[in-house]
Amino acid sequence: MKKYLLPVILFALLLVSSCKQQVPVAKEALPQFNNQLTPEEKAGGVMTPEIMWKFGRLGTFTLSPDGSTVLYTVTDIDLQSEARRTNIFKVAINGANPVQLTFDGGNSPQWISSGKSIAYVNKGKLCTMNPDGSGQKEISGIDGFEIFNVSPAGNRIYFTKRVKLDQTANEKHKLPKANIRIINDLMFRHWNYWGDYSYSHIFVASFDGSSVSAAKDIMEGQRFESPTAPYFDDGEIAWNSDGKSIAYTSKRLYGKADALSTNSDIYLYNIETGKEINITEGNMGYDRYPVFSPDGSRIAYQSMERDGYEADLDRLFVYNIKDGTRTWISKGWDFDVSNISWYDNATIYFACSHLGTSQIFKTDLLGNGISKVTEGVHNLGPFSLKSGVLVSELTSMSMAPELSTIDIKTGAVKQITSINKNIYDNIRMGKVEEKHTKTKDNKDLQMWVIYPPDFNPSKKYPALLFCEGGPQSSLDQFWSYRWNMQMIAAKGYIVFAPNRRGVSGFGQEWKEQISGDYGGKNIQDYLDASDMMAKESCVDAKRMGAVGASYGGYSIFYLAGVHQGRFKAFIAHCGVFDFESEYGATEELWFPNKDYGGPYWKNLPSYKFSPHLMVDKWTTPILIITGANDFRIPYTQSMEAFTAAQLHGVPSRLLFFEDECHWVTKPQNSVIWQREFFEWLDTYLK
Repeated sequence: MKKYLLPVILFALLLVSSCKQQVPVAKEALPQFNNQLTPEEKAGGVMTPEIMWKFGRLGTFTLSPDGSTVLYTVTDIDLQSEARRTNIFKVAINGANPVQLTFDGGNSPQWISSGKSIAYVNKGKLCTMNPDGSGQKEISGIDGFEIFNVSPAGNRIYFTKRVKLDQTANEKHKLPKANIRIINDLMFRHWNYWGDYSYSHIFVASFDGSSVSAAKDIMEGQRFESPTAPYFDDGEIAWNSDGKSIAYTSKRLYGKADALSTNSDIYLYNIETGKEINITEGNMGYDRYPVFSPDGSRIAYQSMERDGYEADLDRLFVYNIKDGTRTWISKGWDFDVSNISWYDNATIYFACSHLGTSQIFKTDLLGNGISKVTEGVHNLGPFSLKSGVLVSELTSMSMAPELSTIDIKTGAVKQITSINKNIYDNIRMGKVEEKHTKTKDNKDLQMWVIYPPDFNPSKKYPALLFCEGGPQSSLDQFWSYRWNMQMIAAKGYIVFAPNRRGVSGFGQEWKEQISGDYGGKNIQDYLDASDMMAKESCVDAKRMGAVGASYGGYSIFYLAGVHQGRFKAFIAHCGVFDFESEYGATEELWFPNKDYGGPYWKNLPSYKFSPHLMVDKWTTPILIITGANDFRIPYTQSMEAFTAAQLHGVPSRLLFFEDECHWVTKPQNSVIWQREFFEWLDTYLK
């Protein structure tokens, strides 16, 4: 369980050649990468697991300084070879004339030299090129880096690089063939990777457009990281407008303290003097994502107040560099802010999950409050704001991420890319509808309902309850390449996804209620939503199932003991089955300390909600899925659940992915996941 069920997955880029001079190719001659639908797929006309892997996937994007042009990346994937190829494109903000700039690989593009040049990464090397894609060359003096960013003045660069500081067991004992870890403290593994005795550090260096020199590790000797684990988000580091200082996020805790705390801070580092100050000292929760104002006098950032609570209210703060004061700009706003961006020195825009969608909002330093800029059944953000122009990612349950412009005066949203038009032109999407019902305690419960393509209201369909992960994540107009609502509906199922207690986007009280009450009101919300849908004339109440991942997987395990015959099939992916054993095997201990109330040896009442205590009531067929490299909810949780189901005579199956983690990311593994998913549902619901 984590705040984000489906975070952005960073693909390993397998690029086929180094940077070299290229001649621009006409748009009509752009090469394809296995993304054309077969005649059979066109005839079927609906989403399938195989079609999902023909989608071009939007990656990073950035506006030119003058706001006229957007650079963006698209990743194509070949299902049979599992090869991935990422290239850089550009498009005018009116959507005209998209042009492919790289053909042998390219990612992480950045405008430099006031928009006269582009820096990017190819095959692990830093490169530059002209805005038309010509003049591609490799930059010398830098290698082995992970993130880079050229200063606004263009004369400096920061980059991150892993620095080995700890001794391995092999080195200690001088036995190089040994394969052992000697562990003396916690956080020895995280999410999906084991500690490698190194730490992500920030280096600052000189840059002249052709080479990097005089690199300095500004975190020398520190056993801490920036950006912070496990996402290593480049948004946690920022240049000041004069290029003389940077602000960066770091969590200066180690081992047990790291496992128990969420206390990260933002540090302001002066490159010329080497002086550094902690601008968020004294705030004990997360402080992240610093963004300098255009004049460099202030830093806006996201801040959570409470230590150990990763789902605390994410607030907008502004730090005044001159006098050292901090101001809570979003005070009174009961929703989480994200993707902060300055419009001018007084106005700030941000994205926010709000009542079932993600929209753009704005505020200012003058006390004029927060106003909503956009409307619509879609998700907006992240976004890029330059020279008064706002370009945002645009997503819905019916469309993979594309780019759009937003008129900041009217809020009008205009899509400017059509990466997967060839697919949408050949498949039908089901209707997505917003519904509301009353809960048992008379609360308003919002949900999204997705109908099969060619839905016939006079027919009865099997229905699926979708249980959101998190538990404190947002359930809005998301697009997933695995838990894809349109693909599930295309198989003939009506899918309903309730925004039950615990999700974000409905106020902090609604989000926070779930802590300590896992088997309580949010589970009743699911039952109330299911009972409401069972009364719909188009739903066959005798053919209802429930599916979910992470906290959604926990929800399935718990529902299996309390649903009283409502459901005829379950699917649980990477869910918690036994609170006690999970507490002893997970890594981010702040999470169960907040949501369970603490460790199991304190005999806390929340442990009564552990699903393993109700397996004697399990009777419904259940498919259980896990990955060997899931360290957040270790795979043994799913194995325990499968063993319990088998010994109780419950029809059950375990999918164990030996090379996956909390998510299934490899193409062929994902197709098998989806095929088994539908085979299980079809067996018991059709």
